[in-house]
Amino acid sequence: MIHVRQRLNTSERRTCKTVGLSRSTHQYKTVAVSSDEDLRLALIRLAKQYGRYGYRKIARLLQIEGWRVNHKKVERLWREEGLQLPHRHKRAKRLYHKDSSVIRLRPLYPNHIWSVDFVHDKLSNGRPYKMLTVLDEYTREALCVEVRPKMGSAEVLEALYPLLLKHGKPMFFGRTTARSSRPRHFRTGSGRPALRPY
Repeated sequence: MIHVRQRLNTSERRTCKTVGLSRSTHQYKTVAVSSDEDLRLALIRLAKQYGRYGYRKIARLLQIEGWRVNHKKVERLWREEGLQLPHRHKRAKRLYHKDSSVIRLRPLYPNHIWSVDFVHDKLSNGRPYKMLTVLDEYTREALCVEVRPKMGSAEVLEALYPLLLKHGKPMFFGRTTARSSRPRHFRTGSGRPALRPY
């Protein structure tokens, strides 16, 4: 551009018009972009220090420290660094009695407590099925694994009947997880987990 101006002996405006170049493009000064390395290090340091915090809380902590960042930039850097919260593990539910006291009933002999539970899954073609599992908690023996596409209370009783004839009745049944298909003989009014005497 300087060469053209010297040859034509014209002003910058006229030279830009002749060449077909915008004056703002000609006068543009490049701005050095920060590499965000210091910000990344601060982000990683806070993520290690506060392990259960997500990117929003970390963004707030960075702002408190004096960084001029918004949560969107912190989220982008968070993802680029591959940071994520550790998954929470759900605690096993305790068994409660009617007076809300915790029952820690341990099986003392065979046929003392049977656990009855459902397992839901799908086949490779997408069709769902249910498995009813009955377990003697003392011997840890699987007394029954009944697999059917659909299983209502009648099918549950149909699967339990041969077990009752073969092993006799247990002292307690552990509550099943699927309330809708649980026979009404095993239902509790509160909806909380409970051990029911047979």
